[in-house]
Amino acid sequence: MAEDMYPAATPEIAARRKELAPEINEAFEHFSRAVFADGALPEKTKQLIAVAVAHVTQCPYCITGHTKLAHRKGARPEEIMEAIWVAAEMRAGGAYAHSTVALHALAEKTAERT
Repeated sequence: MAEDMYPAATPEIAARRKELAPEINEAFEHFSRAVFADGALPEKTKQLIAVAVAHVTQCPYCITGHTKLAHRKGARPEEIMEAIWVAAEMRAGGAYAHSTVALHALAEKTAERT
């Protein structure tokens, strides 16, 4: 992570966040624990999903944290990299799919000229 671009997430920052909005902070932490708990999907799978989503949202803190958590939950480096490739395809796929909007706009302009 580019330290000059993104400051380190420190225990002091976490404490300050909690100090400024303790109820909301606790609710978020509770929500996060509930989301990542084993359920219909095992936690390892949820962490792999989080790795992929973190790459799409481009959050360096999330990428670092969820990559480490996925590995800790048993994800192999190959599984983590495949999750990242899924994210890359989905991000590129969004541009590809939305080209439909541009093609319709072009068709409308072409139809107006004729």
